[in-house]
Amino acid sequence: MQNTDRIWDLVEARRAAYRGLADRVFDTPEIAYTEYASADAHLEMLQAEGARITRDLAGIPTAIMGEWGSGGPIIAILGEYDALPALGQEPGIAEERPVGKAGHGCGHNLLGSAAMMAAAALRDWLAETGIPGRVRYYGCPAEEGGAAKTFMVRAGLFDDVDAAITWHPASVNAVDDAVSLANTRIDYTFHGRAAHAAGAPELGRSALDAVELMNVGVNYMREHMPDDARIHYAYLDAGGIAPNVVQARATVRQLIRARDLPGLRELIARVDKIAEGAALMTETRVERRVVSGVSNLIGNRPLEEAMQVSFERLGPPVFDAADRDYAEAIRKTLTPDHIAASFRRIGMATRPDLPLADFIAPLERVSIGGEGSTDVGDVSWAVPTVQARVATCAVGTPFHSWQLTAQGKSPVAHKGMEHAAKVMASTARQLFESPALLAAAKAEHDARLAAHPYVCPMPDDVMPPIQPRG
Repeated sequence: MQNTDRIWDLVEARRAAYRGLADRVFDTPEIAYTEYASADAHLEMLQAEGARITRDLAGIPTAIMGEWGSGGPIIAILGEYDALPALGQEPGIAEERPVGKAGHGCGHNLLGSAAMMAAAALRDWLAETGIPGRVRYYGCPAEEGGAAKTFMVRAGLFDDVDAAITWHPASVNAVDDAVSLANTRIDYTFHGRAAHAAGAPELGRSALDAVELMNVGVNYMREHMPDDARIHYAYLDAGGIAPNVVQARATVRQLIRARDLPGLRELIARVDKIAEGAALMTETRVERRVVSGVSNLIGNRPLEEAMQVSFERLGPPVFDAADRDYAEAIRKTLTPDHIAASFRRIGMATRPDLPLADFIAPLERVSIGGEGSTDVGDVSWAVPTVQARVATCAVGTPFHSWQLTAQGKSPVAHKGMEHAAKVMASTARQLFESPALLAAAKAEHDARLAAHPYVCPMPDDVMPPIQPRG
């Protein structure tokens, strides 16, 4: 489509700088609450863009904010830059070649870069037009299991924001349907009594037995909980490596997901009872510690319609023959089920021979499967929020995989990232230009909260698990 929007020009003017930012973050991947190098890179770019900078948001050293403009509404653009453990991969190839470190298996090196790219372009547009308003870039760490945005919402960092816009890398192009699962991570630690497992087993009380019995109880509960709820677990401490010692302490982490916050609270109460029952059966004592919690996403129809308009005016990303060839090489490592899943999640018929998405999904659709969790959910309860999905990888690419990490610095990824910045900036521009649109978005949000008030899933006594700079 012919470029006819000034905001797109302002995004394109930053192409080289922000591709460089995305690649820099890719090359220094860091997991939740350790993103010091990534935060430094984003801080340097905010300084270069002349932003008014706030650091240590919610007491988190790797959370930053940059603001431009004055008066008028405040529109937030949300960025992320955290990576995932053990997904480091040599980029630009189509074979698994790990590099022995964390990796951007969810594309967050692109996510934060495009978000700031959009915010900075909006800064220039506000200055050119003289329209009153402020745009903020929120640099958010620890989305992958760390729930940093939940802490930020709890700290009131969105209380004066009028609307929030974000995006996520994807293998398709679509306005997000605002469906996710609320979740919490709770560590259950059982305390028993050590004993010689052969000489005097009757004197011991096994904490490991309690963990195993708890997991059996949770497994039986799965038959009697909502179909869309999920519970996963991981052993954090199995009590040591000596089988001839009755394990006196063991810890299991339960990740509990539900459709919404009320459903999550009900499920947590049931899991707590199972833990208490396991302790009773083994004559051990159980302690629970909430590690993190995020809310389900709530949608906002006026914002979603506005973003769809921006998307359709812009069209899908434009890829060339070299991009399609690389995507085809990646797709040879996938199965037909991977490819079909990409289409099911946007409610469209599978196109098995399509290497890169050349379409924008309709707003009216029925998605099937693929529901995870995100701390953007808590922002969506605090302010009207909308999110885009933009193609940055081959159709069918599974996220949290080496295939996604391999594509993280490719021309496909860069083009999708720039496209996402244009979609977000164009959507924000509509909000600055149309007080009626922003009012409609806020009215719908207020109506949702009137029916179901927000209750933060993070207890007041749970603090961000700050990690020292490495």
